[in-house]
Amino acid sequence: MKIPNNNQSFVAESKITEYLLNEIHEIGKHKADFFKRFGFDLADIGTFKGSLIQHSIDRDIEKTKKSDFGTKYELKCEITTPDERNPCIVTVWIVEDGQDEPKLVTAYPAK
Repeated sequence: MKIPNNNQSFVAESKITEYLLNEIHEIGKHKADFFKRFGFDLADIGTFKGSLIQHSIDRDIEKTKKSDFGTKYELKCEITTPDERNPCIVTVWIVEDGQDEPKLVTAYPAK
């Protein structure tokens, strides 16, 4: 099963620039190291954004969890990367109560 309205998935640029590819963010710096190894970088955040959105379209839901703000969906496995090695990752999306579009919460390497 896919995330509802995955054709409307949204990734805030700040999620990429201030977190996922930020080498000085306390938590994000480890994610930045990982994603940069596969060719993602701040000079072309559009490619990373597109790959994350495509991940939300291609991957099936692994877990669903209701939160105080909406429903979270966890997706897992291959993401398309610039160097074409396409590692397995986890993305978490939220559809906030009263909204339709899934928004990226986080992304990280799968274990």
